[in-house]
Amino acid sequence: MPINVTDYAHVRLTVTDIDRSRAFYDAVFGFETAFETPPADADQATKDQLGFLFGGVIYRFPGGLLGLRPVASAPDRHDEDRVGLDHLSFTVASRADLDDAVAVLDGLGIPHEPIKDIGAGHILEFRDPDNIALELHAPA
Repeated sequence: MPINVTDYAHVRLTVTDIDRSRAFYDAVFGFETAFETPPADADQATKDQLGFLFGGVIYRFPGGLLGLRPVASAPDRHDEDRVGLDHLSFTVASRADLDDAVAVLDGLGIPHEPIKDIGAGHILEFRDPDNIALELHAPA
């Protein structure tokens, strides 16, 4: 009998530079911070409790949790043609939201593909600073 899963809890992405990645995800998505690494002067109990963050951050958004874990070495880059993550897709409410997203990305100087009609909706593709493929999807 298969495992009965009702949803996913979180996705965590491995990144090379937490400051650069946080600046990107904050500017593009503006997600609420759910957990972040405590400051250096935090008490040991707090540091121990949040040790699972590995120096990173976990964001909360209506779809769940997204974490950034800064443990990759600087020259490493994501490659969706290797085993592991291909891309991460977020849902937006409408095709008009994709047009708004294009304006945000353009304003931030973030390269992106044109909006594509895939039959079951529309998508907008772009990449984060570690070359992780991101997608916004608007249902048909």
